Amino acid sequence: MVWKHRNSCVFDNATPSFNTLLDRIKDEARSWAAAGAPGLRLVLPQTWDVH
Repeated sequence: MVWKHRNSCVFDNATPSFNTLLDRIKDEARSWAAAGAPGLRLVLPQTWDVH
């Protein structure tokens, strides 16, 4: 997600934003959790509420 955000900023003139990047990472984590990815509870903070 970091690399995709970087590419968006470089090639699409997007504005660099930590909040946008964090939202995209959380969305990706939610998708993996919904798909049943094991181990997310071990690497993501409980406060992210993606479990």
